[in-house]
Amino acid sequence: MGFFSFAGRVLFASVFLLSAYLEFNEFGVDGGPAAKAFTPKFNQFKNHVTTFSGFPVPEVDMKHIIAASIALKGVGGLLFILSSSFGAHLLLLHLLVVTPIVCDFYNFDKDKPESIQLLVTFTQNLAFVGALIFFLAMKSSIPKRQPKKKGGSKAKTQ
Repeated sequence: MGFFSFAGRVLFASVFLLSAYLEFNEFGVDGGPAAKAFTPKFNQFKNHVTTFSGFPVPEVDMKHIIAASIALKGVGGLLFILSSSFGAHLLLLHLLVVTPIVCDFYNFDKDKPESIQLLVTFTQNLAFVGALIFFLAMKSSIPKRQPKKKGGSKAKTQ
């Protein structure tokens, strides 16, 4: 069972590690194509948050957001392979922050093909969130191993 658990974690984390690797290679000085694609979606998200909450969202350089995303996916994926709860939390944080911004299917007409692609990506990310929550629940429900006592519990005779 241990091998299959490890293989499953490697396959699951490979989605995040490959994405982080590709974004890192294209990063450049301005954040690369990921920053160019993320900027209009982030600005629209920022406008929604400011409109509905009344609090202005501070200005952030896109290359810093993309660098943080790469770090969360890379470190989280590697730690997840090692069965770390912290790695699963990093991946979960990444998905919960990025999914509503990147998968903004709610801003498009439902008949447009782009809306359908964003909805599919959104549901895929929801499945990833569910798998990570399942992993964290299973990890916390497994009891920790108790160290064996040496010498036993025999009563001493006098």
